[in-house]
Amino acid sequence: MRIQQPAYIAFILLLFFGATSLQAQSKKQQELEARRQALQKEIQQINSLLFTDKKKEKSVISIVEDLNNKVRVRQNLIKVTNDQANLLTREINTNQKEISSLRDQLKELKEDYAAMVVKSYKSKSEQSRVMFLLSSDNFQQAYKRLQYIKQYTKYQEQQGEEIKGKTQKLLELNTSLLQQKKDKEKLIEENRIAKRELENDVKEQQELVASIRKNLNNYASQIKTKQQEADRIDREIERLIKEAIAEANKKAAKSNTTTTTTKSSSGFALTPEGKALSNNFEANKGKLFWPVEKGIVKTRYGTQPSPIDPSVNIQSNGVRIATEAGSKVRTVFQGTVMAVMTSKTGNPTVLIQHGNYFTAYKNLAKVYVKKGDKVETKQFIGEVFTSAGDHETILSFSIYKVVSSESQTQDPSGWIYKM
Repeated sequence: MRIQQPAYIAFILLLFFGATSLQAQSKKQQELEARRQALQKEIQQINSLLFTDKKKEKSVISIVEDLNNKVRVRQNLIKVTNDQANLLTREINTNQKEISSLRDQLKELKEDYAAMVVKSYKSKSEQSRVMFLLSSDNFQQAYKRLQYIKQYTKYQEQQGEEIKGKTQKLLELNTSLLQQKKDKEKLIEENRIAKRELENDVKEQQELVASIRKNLNNYASQIKTKQQEADRIDREIERLIKEAIAEANKKAAKSNTTTTTTKSSSGFALTPEGKALSNNFEANKGKLFWPVEKGIVKTRYGTQPSPIDPSVNIQSNGVRIATEAGSKVRTVFQGTVMAVMTSKTGNPTVLIQHGNYFTAYKNLAKVYVKKGDKVETKQFIGEVFTSAGDHETILSFSIYKVVSSESQTQDPSGWIYKM
């Protein structure tokens, strides 16, 4: 009898590639689950920070903005949950095919094994084996027959072990399949609930927007006023950064030495310490701490249509973070306080230099630092202002980078951890 080694090897390869595919799917499933949990946590924070009992005291504009934010997160949650359910469907189908294939292989193995057992029983006596060897024509044939007997016995043992292994694999796949089906049912039910909640949020949002549009000019004027104030602060920050660049370059020119300052490609003369700080700041991109311990991004970076009037664009050079009343502001990285800006119409802003980079913390109620202070990472520098009118506590946060002697805004979500 000749052992079917190629078939055995093919089966091993099939198991290997199948396992690799399942591992890849499992990793993707873990990533989706982590994303789904993060979105659920974000919705919880939105509800706790934006939709408390004080909601009735908020302006209609603020409520619409909050609902717009919650709708966006819910839509993302539904999409991620759908992706998870679809991936589970593919995994279930893969497992079902493998289970069917294993059952067919087990049936064939058991039939083959049964035939071998019967054959072994019929020729199991030691005398028959001895006679089989003694009846050989020559020594070489006797040796080959002895090897065959050993090989046949070993193959029989392998078949038995293979049956045990495949039976165990089949049990594991069945268990996994049952769990996958339960997980899918749970995801589908959670998605039904999320969709109902989304429908309620969208309905409330549409009703509020409809009431606003009866007096759209008034609300559009409020949006314009807010934008003008934000632009004014941004222009003042840009002016201060330009002054810092000019002053640093002037000092560098006077010293006329390369040992104390270096002129970077940005056109900003920095001390060796300042250059090192820039490099460290840049090396921590995506890992910087949040400027508040607990918060939700209410307005993201860039140009975006107003949720009140889509024809009106909002230009945001940073992010607006909703947080709890009384929340303290902390630095995202070590640096030096370059300015504490105050105005008659707005609340204080703290501008901190990190070598070639600057961070701005706007809309503060209290300030704990002054110009020239050295600050450490996560050091408290002030407290966020809470509006008496709508009881909102919003921190505006921006990041700037000096490029060719000019300041350029950065998207904070690319710098702050998991923003």
